[in-house]
Amino acid sequence: MEVKKLSISWQFLIVLVLILQILSALDFDPYRVLGVSRTASQADIKKAYKKLAREWHPDKNKDPGAEDKFIQISKAYEILSNEEKRSNYDHYGDAGENQGYQKQQQQREYRFRHFHENFYFDESFFHFPFNSERRGSIDEKYLLHFSHYVNEVVPDSFKKPYLIKITSDWCFSCIHIEPVWKEVVQELERLGVGIGVVHAGYERRLAHHLGAHSTPSILGIINGKISFFHNAVVRENLRQFVESLLPGNLVEKVTNKNYIRFLSGWQQENKPHVLLFDQMPVVPLLYKLTAFAYKDYLTFGYVRTGLREAEEMKRQYNVNVYAPTILIFKEHINKPADAIQARGMKKQVIDDFITQNKYLLAARLTSQRLFHELCPVKRSHRQRKYCVVLLTAEAAKLSKPFDAFLSFALANTKDTVRFVHVYSNRQQEFANTLVPDSDTFQGKSAVSILERRTTGGRVVYKTLEAPWTGSESDKLTLLGYLDQLRRDPALLSSEAVLPDLTDELAPIFLLRWFYSASDYISDCWDSIFHNNCRIPKKGFVEVTELTDVTYTSNLVRLRPGHMNVVLILSNSTKTSLLQKFALEVYTFTGSSCLHFSFLSLDKHREWLEYLLEFAQDAAPIPNQYDKHFMERDYTGYVLALNGHKKYFCLFKPQKAVEEEEALGSCSDLDSSLHLGDSRGKSSCGLGPRPIKGKLSKLSLWMERLLEGSLQRFYIPSWPELD
Repeated sequence: MEVKKLSISWQFLIVLVLILQILSALDFDPYRVLGVSRTASQADIKKAYKKLAREWHPDKNKDPGAEDKFIQISKAYEILSNEEKRSNYDHYGDAGENQGYQKQQQQREYRFRHFHENFYFDESFFHFPFNSERRGSIDEKYLLHFSHYVNEVVPDSFKKPYLIKITSDWCFSCIHIEPVWKEVVQELERLGVGIGVVHAGYERRLAHHLGAHSTPSILGIINGKISFFHNAVVRENLRQFVESLLPGNLVEKVTNKNYIRFLSGWQQENKPHVLLFDQMPVVPLLYKLTAFAYKDYLTFGYVRTGLREAEEMKRQYNVNVYAPTILIFKEHINKPADAIQARGMKKQVIDDFITQNKYLLAARLTSQRLFHELCPVKRSHRQRKYCVVLLTAEAAKLSKPFDAFLSFALANTKDTVRFVHVYSNRQQEFANTLVPDSDTFQGKSAVSILERRTTGGRVVYKTLEAPWTGSESDKLTLLGYLDQLRRDPALLSSEAVLPDLTDELAPIFLLRWFYSASDYISDCWDSIFHNNCRIPKKGFVEVTELTDVTYTSNLVRLRPGHMNVVLILSNSTKTSLLQKFALEVYTFTGSSCLHFSFLSLDKHREWLEYLLEFAQDAAPIPNQYDKHFMERDYTGYVLALNGHKKYFCLFKPQKAVEEEEALGSCSDLDSSLHLGDSRGKSSCGLGPRPIKGKLSKLSLWMERLLEGSLQRFYIPSWPELD
């Protein structure tokens, strides 16, 4: 009897929902919402939608009714852009496809089949009531808009993975996964996983951008790359999915056999090393997420305390096996620099602990970024930061000057002073600026105290008169200068402009080229059997136009390892840009796996702007409709398209001096270069002279393309070129 009552209640609820939908539809006219006639073409409908969407987008329009208006606009476009829904609305006043009992049955069967093809549930998923208000309150704080996704989520995904759910109104399948989703979100968010919810009805642009064509969908994002979840929606599967997003080499398994080698890596990697001691047979997810977040600063290892292979380490470092323990090692591997121990290790505790130990005691300056972090620019008298720099020769083992400098740093650690060292042979320009050009310091170490004044490189400094040998006399001299500096900042009497540091840890060009070339050779060898690897003709560059006819063969069906380098041009810039393009890429035509094409901006602007959304290059949505918005100039952009792996690399043209000056008087335009009309003549007086200058650095970009060091932007699938 109870089951029968529940069944009747459920049927009544469905009928009530349908009645509410019908009543709301009676007062809704999509033609009136978009301001178009019933005979409007698809082009007119799309144009009206774009204009209204920009005007009423909630991120830009602060009107209290903007969100409701934007929802109406999206709903109207959804109906009128679909010929079948539009036809239903024109004939029956309803966009649904529910005319007739037989069609309703077909729809129900399709939804049920489609639902079970994508997600699988156990019976417990069906034991809760329908409650859209409760469901909305759960997802509300995680809702994403397109601008938020592009500007915050994607950059943040290089520090932590994101788990994103795509949902919509009246999605019964979405309701089924709600209890599991809520439980997993609460657990993973505490561990440091980013959470997002996209409402496909309100954020169609973002849902389309993510490649989600049905609801519910669940996907993960890491390092800007999207991966879809295809499994049963249960807690353990979602945890494993998030874990599978992380790189496999984040945490090294450490035992008695390799711990000396692991901890000794600080000198080569220029990073502190972290060891977690725990009884778990696998590395905890929290620790993996921490390793991913701080991978640029520290190296992480894991020791399973229950194994005999860990006994020696436990004794040496006096580790309590009854609670998880984290040890951080810096320059001294016999004793940890810091340690924490707790039974229930919390993310915030670990983050604070790691942040306080991100750098070595006397780290080596290996890049300009590290210089900015270790020796920040002076902001005020209360925020003075002095850097004590040891300029020394590179050595396989610790030299006496460096060892003495390290011990001095350990004994004189203060908030206002940071100790660093530089290999003079690797950073010659930097070292020569700080050390006088005399025979006194030839082949010897030197110590300089400096304070950065500007990000442009201006510093004030004082270099010790005598070479640094590490003697007690040298230590007393340095200590005296530091004491005097606290009372008299004018001690730093010399001034200079330091050159930017060379990035020492970046992969060597030749090595990167070798690996990339080996991949190309391997792929091309496979491609020979598919007749897709051609030998280029000598003496000229073969550049074909990318059209709907050549699109499939020149991109979609390119064999593995082949890439199509596509120049974006307009009718007015075609001749000049093609000449410069051919000149810049000619030396690369020897590669039989590189193809060269051009794409007309006048014909295929929409295709290009769709692709650029994945490169976070979409033009910002203005507060109101801007006539220049659709005139954004993409001429001179170059895309390297990998059809097989579905990614592309992007080259943005360099602004010439004439362009910069002209843009200064055109402040009402977008920050990118705009052309005044469709013929490519600038409304700000730009002549044709700067056009070729847009490709002035293309050859350097092509070198990086062959190295494999360019950023890659992945897409779900190649859009149609129509």
